[in-house]
Amino acid sequence: QVQLVESGGGLAQPGGSLRLSCVASGFTFSSYTMAWFRQAPGQSREFVGSIMWSTGSTYVIDPVKGRFTISRDNAKNTVYLQMNSLKPEDTAVYYCAAQTGRDYMVMAEETYDYWGPGTQVTVSS
Repeated sequence: QVQLVESGGGLAQPGGSLRLSCVASGFTFSSYTMAWFRQAPGQSREFVGSIMWSTGSTYVIDPVKGRFTISRDNAKNTVYLQMNSLKPEDTAVYYCAAQTGRDYMVMAEETYDYWGPGTQVTVSS
C-alpha cells in the first residue's frame, strides 16, 4: 500500500523556520522524483519545488528561491522541505508528491502519481 505522510507543519512567526518531512512507503522511493506543492486558502494548488530521482538535482520556484531547500534521504525514504525566512504568504497546506522517474522536471500536478494528505503551515505574528 502506497503511503506518503507529511509532518513538521505548524505555526511560525515571520522570519522563522520550519522543516517539513515526508515519509514514503509502498513503492521504490529512490526511483521517484519527489516534489512539494502548496495550496493557500482560496487558491489553486501550486508547485513549490522538486528533487530528481536520478541526479538529486533540485528546483524551487522563484518566490521561495533562497529561502526553501529540498533534500532527500533515500535510505530513510524521506524527502524534506527546509523553509527559512518564512513570510505570511507562505501560509498554505503543503503536500508532498511522487512522480515515476523521468529524466526531466515536470511541474504539472497531474503527472504526479502519489500524494500525501498535506500538512498546514501558518506564518503569522
